[in-house]
Amino acid sequence: MKSKITFYNNYTVHKGMIAFSMSHNKTDIPSIRSKAEWFYIQKRKLKAFFNSLCFYACRIFPVRNNLISVCTFEGKGGFGCNPKYIVKELHKRNPDYEFVWFVNDLNKEFPDYIKKVPNTLWSRAYWLGRSRVWIDNYRKPYGTVKRKGQIYINTWHGSIGFKSIGLWRGSSFSRMAYLVSKNDSDMIDRVIIDSSWGEEMYPKGLIYQGDFLKAGTPRCDILYGDREHWKKQFREKHHLSSDSKLLLFAPTFRETSQNGKRSVFSEVWTIDFERLLTVMENKFGGNWYLCMRLHPQISTDITKLKHASLNNKVLDVSKEDDMYEILAAMDACVTDYSSTAMDACFCSIPVFLYADDIEKYINDRGSMLWNLSTEFGRPIDNNKTMTPQTSATLPFILAQNNDELEQIIMEFDLNHYQDLVVDFKNGVGLVFDGKASCKVADFIERSLSKLSLK
Repeated sequence: MKSKITFYNNYTVHKGMIAFSMSHNKTDIPSIRSKAEWFYIQKRKLKAFFNSLCFYACRIFPVRNNLISVCTFEGKGGFGCNPKYIVKELHKRNPDYEFVWFVNDLNKEFPDYIKKVPNTLWSRAYWLGRSRVWIDNYRKPYGTVKRKGQIYINTWHGSIGFKSIGLWRGSSFSRMAYLVSKNDSDMIDRVIIDSSWGEEMYPKGLIYQGDFLKAGTPRCDILYGDREHWKKQFREKHHLSSDSKLLLFAPTFRETSQNGKRSVFSEVWTIDFERLLTVMENKFGGNWYLCMRLHPQISTDITKLKHASLNNKVLDVSKEDDMYEILAAMDACVTDYSSTAMDACFCSIPVFLYADDIEKYINDRGSMLWNLSTEFGRPIDNNKTMTPQTSATLPFILAQNNDELEQIIMEFDLNHYQDLVVDFKNGVGLVFDGKASCKVADFIERSLSKLSLK
């Protein structure tokens, strides 16, 4: 396998990887476990075939060189995540670019230079078929077909994370999920990554054998450098004093699937939020507020916070499209298995991990990308089975109950934390310079120029 590296303006596009860390073989492919699963897969394949006919039918319309189609979270997302920052950069460079954005909810708000289109089969077939460039942070629906000469950029929706994905999930990854993933990955021209760790993890994680663009994470550009603008904007929006302190609670998005039906789930939290805010005030001083960032399907669980003392201390930011404008305004973060932890630490926001179900979660997930332990205070290093060329330790300690969480907060030392963050960044080979969006836009424009010369 080739190991060619092409350099572009101080960032790299990597083609190929060392064979043992990149390749997967037929023994990795999930097997069909039951007759019911076999019938379900045949049904999905048949549906995908008929869906693909819509894409072929729409080939009567020519591809438009300045048209770019965008989608986030299978249409559930709005103007956010990595695609937002790439689109903003492209529009700034050339107002003649036209953008269509697939959404399930047409009431979502977008800048006036973006056309909202319904995330339906015929809409996708028409607009994807006519777009020269596709940008997505998730998977295209099974049955989607790309035309020759189109450019598909996948940014994914996480950077360095805890949760195993794709083939790393072992028996928890179904044959149907594999087929959907591979169908999408076979169309991708570049996957955007931010680290050497990603080069090792994603080939089996995304079922992807193609090229990477190690440019950084576009959505994290906003975290680089001075964040005072975003701090001021958030506090003014929520009518908070300029010296107020903000703690983000962002548990991971949890999802299960049975018989092809997906659902979001959340258990009752054991974390004591009233005690948590008191501890933060005792440790850091100031007047602290709790910002709850939950998945929209479970955001009603905020009503469980019935402590009278918390009535004016909790802000629901779950329905905001852009998580990173929120994160840029925060002073600290609490999460469990969300990659928000890594993103926050890039700019030295204090992060505290709280997870009271480690063994159950790992069992449900199949595996984890980092070696979590129920032993309090044990360092969290990378899973060498998945990333053998990486040697890194997370700059966090994981708490499993409120007493441990309080101890971690009270013993927190910012200078020591910042040293650990530097070691972590070096260990994973992180690219974090605030220029990821520019680098991706550079690649897109260079690719379009090459096509125009043909």
